[in-house]
Amino acid sequence: MIRGTVLMMAWLALVLTTMGGVRTARGEAGGVGQGLEKATFAGGCFWCMQPPFDALPGVVSTTVGYTGGSKKNPTYEEVSAGGTGHAESIEVLFDPRRVSYRQLLAVFWHNIDPLTADGQFCDYGHQYRTAIFYHNESQRREAEAAKRALEKARGWKIVTAIEPAGPFYPAEEYHQKYYQKNPFRYRFYRFNCGRDRRLKELWGAEAPAH
Repeated sequence: MIRGTVLMMAWLALVLTTMGGVRTARGEAGGVGQGLEKATFAGGCFWCMQPPFDALPGVVSTTVGYTGGSKKNPTYEEVSAGGTGHAESIEVLFDPRRVSYRQLLAVFWHNIDPLTADGQFCDYGHQYRTAIFYHNESQRREAEAAKRALEKARGWKIVTAIEPAGPFYPAEEYHQKYYQKNPFRYRFYRFNCGRDRRLKELWGAEAPAH
């Protein structure tokens, strides 16, 4: 019985490590193991940023939450009120052997409006800003290179910030995979907010299909 319990605990530890570490219900995200890496982005409403990354081969998991602010363990109500400095964000756990950070950046850029500061589509406020939160110098260099390349290719002045990653706090459970839990409400919000219409204006044939 004791041996069986030990084996079960070892198996559970392996599963948790593969998924990127233990997370508390409202605490900061845990560590990364098994050769996986982390990427963190802010692109306005985090409900809408989860589907494109979930669909990308090589992405192990995604978690929506809050980062870039000063308050520990902020709630959705606090962040949405704009008083904590956090941005609605997404943390992506990925396998760099299957998908590159450059590919993640491409998905990010094509799902945001990089020309609008302090807001995205129908959502306004610093909590809906766009940002790339880099976890190491390699990510910083790639993010800055991608930003410069886009500005040069399209003649844009991109306002998306590139900042070092700080504490990331997972959002409340009802926000996780909202597009799966509430597909009708999600589609209505996305259409009503004009997200896809604006992405089509910006990216043309390169706009993501939803």
